[in-house]
Order: sequence, then C-alpha cells, then structure tokens
Amino acid sequence: MHKRLVFSTISRMFLIVSLFLLAPLAWAWSDDPSSLEVRAFLLTIIVGLVISFLSRRLFRFKKEEYQKLNAKDGLAIVGLSWIGLSFFGALPLYFSGSVEGFTDAFFEAVSGFTTTGATIITNVERLPRGVLFWRSLTQWLGGMGIIVLDLAVLPAYGQSSFRLFKAEFFGGTAERIQPSVKETAKIFGAVYCVLSLAEIGLLMLGRMSFFDALCHTFGTVATGAFSTRNAGIGAFGSYVQWVILVFMFLAGTNFMLHFCAFRGEFKAYLKCEEFRVYAGVTLVAILTFVVLGFAGGAAYPVRDTVFQVVSLLTTTGFTTADFDRWPVFVKFSLLLLMFFGACSGSMGGGFKMGRVVLAAKMAWGSLTQALFPNAVLPVKIDGKPVLPHLTSGILAHFFIFVFLFFLGGLMLTITDQCDLETAFSASLSSLSNVGPGLAKVGAAHNYAWISVPGKWMLMLLMLAGRLELYSILILLVPAAWRK
Repeated sequence: MHKRLVFSTISRMFLIVSLFLLAPLAWAWSDDPSSLEVRAFLLTIIVGLVISFLSRRLFRFKKEEYQKLNAKDGLAIVGLSWIGLSFFGALPLYFSGSVEGFTDAFFEAVSGFTTTGATIITNVERLPRGVLFWRSLTQWLGGMGIIVLDLAVLPAYGQSSFRLFKAEFFGGTAERIQPSVKETAKIFGAVYCVLSLAEIGLLMLGRMSFFDALCHTFGTVATGAFSTRNAGIGAFGSYVQWVILVFMFLAGTNFMLHFCAFRGEFKAYLKCEEFRVYAGVTLVAILTFVVLGFAGGAAYPVRDTVFQVVSLLTTTGFTTADFDRWPVFVKFSLLLLMFFGACSGSMGGGFKMGRVVLAAKMAWGSLTQALFPNAVLPVKIDGKPVLPHLTSGILAHFFIFVFLFFLGGLMLTITDQCDLETAFSASLSSLSNVGPGLAKVGAAHNYAWISVPGKWMLMLLMLAGRLELYSILILLVPAAWRK
C-alpha cells in the first residue's frame, strides 16, 4: 500500500465533508445562534479542517505520483474513508449531546453514511433541526459516494481514478459511459441531484415543509430512511407516501439507465435484463401479497403492501406499517427481498439483482451441463457472454455475504442473547443496508437496546455491505498494509 498517497487522498474527503457541515450549521444557527448544537458543528468543522490541513502537509506528493495508485490502494482508500468519515460524522452528535455515548454516535453516523437507516435514537422529534438535517445529509453524501463526489469536483487522479471509481461502486460492475471517469462521476452526480430536486418539489406540493422535504428526499434517493418524525413516513398522508414510493423504486434502478432516459433512450430500461427482473420481482411480490390478502392486517392493505415491498427490495427501509405482525410467509418473503436488493449501479444495497440473475443462470447452466456434458453453455447477460472471472467472483461474493450474515447473527445471540429471528434479521438488515428487521428490531422498534459489542458487529456489517465487502475486509489482511 502506498500509505502517503492513501492518507493524503483521504484528507480530501475530510475537507469536502467539512464544507458540507456548513449546511446543518446554518439550520442550527437560524434556530439559536448560542446553542450547544451550533458549537458542536463549529468544533467539528474546525477538527475536520485541521485534520485535512495536517494530512496534506504530512503526506505531500507530486500530482504525477497518483499514477502509482493500484487496486489495493483504491480499496484501502474507500474503506478507510468510510471509517474515518463515520468517526468524523459522529462528532456533532456526540458534542451536541444528542446521543449518550460515542458508540451510539458512531453507530448513527455509520448507519447514515452507509445509507442503512438503522437508528438508536428513540425519540427523533426531540432533536434540534441542525442534528436532524445532519443525520439525513450523511445518507445523501453516502449515497452519492464521497469518492464519486471527489472525482467530480476536484482535480482528476489520471488513469488511477478508475480504480477508485471501481472500488467505490458495486462489486466492480461500474461502467464508464464517458471517456473519462471524471465525466462519468459528474453525470452520475447530475442524475442524483436531478432526482433529489424533483422529489423535493413534489413533496412540497403535498404540503410537506421545505425542511421535511429535504430530509426525506435525502433518505429516499440514497435509500437510507432516516426520518424527522417518530412515526416515519406513516406520519404523512397518502400523496407523500406514493411520491416516496416512486422515488424509492427509481433509486433502486441502475443510474446509468436513468442517464440514458434523460438522453431520450427510454428503451434502455426494457433492454436491461437486470431491470426487467427487478421490476418483475417487485410486481410479483406485490400481486402475491395483495391478491392472497397476506397483508390484510395493515391499515391500508394495498398501499402498505406496495410501499413495504418497494422499500425493502430497494433496501430503503421506510415503513408505513408494522410488517412484523404480518403472516410468517410474508415476513420470510420480505427477508428474501432484503437479500436480493436493488440493481447494480443503484443506491440500493443487498446482494444485488444483477448477481441474483447471474447466479440463477449459472445454476441453470450447471443443471443443463449435467444432462449434456459436451455442450458449450456460456453465461450471458443482455445477450453478451459474461467473462469467467466475473462468474467466479459472483460465487466468492455469495460465500462471503452468507458467511458474514451467519457470523453477525451468531454474534448477536452471544452478545445480546436475543432470539434467532431478531439476531439474523438484524444481521441481514445491516449487511444489506436496509434498517428495520424483525421482532426486536422490527418496524416498531430500533437498535438502542443492543449491547456495545453487538453494535460494533452491526457497524462492521453495514460498512461491509455498503462497500461491497472487499473494501472493508481487505483492511483485515496484513498483506494489504505492506508496500
């Protein structure tokens, strides 16, 4: 690892986030200039600027040295950035006294930056607006991806920029739609901002306040689900819920398809096999639950069913009903949707629908190969053969994903002695960056009761899930730290 280049690059992230902290500071200042909240944000900004300045002075380098960055460095930058920025993002929550201890503050920040949306705060309505805004903004920044933002607004890294872009994106599936990664990052950010502005406008048309519209938009387009209300989205009317539902679905779609649609290529959605499966799974799940009446205990069976299916499949995590009270078949099906996740190249988490499609094709091909041993059966996606190293990567990712899922569940049964339903749904929810689980971490509960060791385990799962496993796990390999 080229430590000097790695830590210098990370210092740029601290500078970016320090500047974004001016926004929640403005909300806090407008409410009460002399509040503890204002001092907390000012102190955090100072800390961020000092860290950024000192790091850039200590780890100086020439611009052309960026070409030395390799794949290992890219993974390390992404993993360390998310850990460092989560620590940094926890400071306003801790300094302002919004949470009781630093572990809880760090948990909330990790949940925000990873767009998980799991919370330890039992009464969010008691929090000042600056803190509420910062919680939501961490999701929006995490959804955008600090690396993508850095590539878009700061000087390019040269050819090594694609290594960072690829490490930031989902399982190496990032594709460049422009000759340079810098332009690709700009386009990605532009689509993200257009969706955000559109949702803010539509929510305000539904008589939602500007502040609430901002916070809930940040949670929707980033598939995060932090809310400004204790009742979450259930505190708002049907119009707001339908708007958020539509944008959750869009946020779970590959953003490259949205870019094509903005250029007038609307057929790109139908040409994409992953999107067809994503839309098909959504529709089948909704029709199954509605027609068979499995969600009949909900206040609004159709709307609540549609909302929860889209929310959990896209790994957003907003809730309008306590689905933990629904029949066992429905709860199991919802957990399966949480595992599937949204499309590659989207804001959603989970295993990713693209990997599910490839895994299913590999399984079918294996069965066919058993019947016709001499047949040549290449795995294809969108009519194009998939390279062998990608198919083997799917199997490796599946194994690591399942291993971490079981490890997290087993750890919670030890650290918190909770039932299996709670333990394993919390583990899957954290690893898939969903937020709510079942039983004691269900839609009507939160994560405040979990022990300190349990929270650290869940934070590791959140970070691993958001960064596609490798950017976090590589930090545990001693060889990654050698030059």
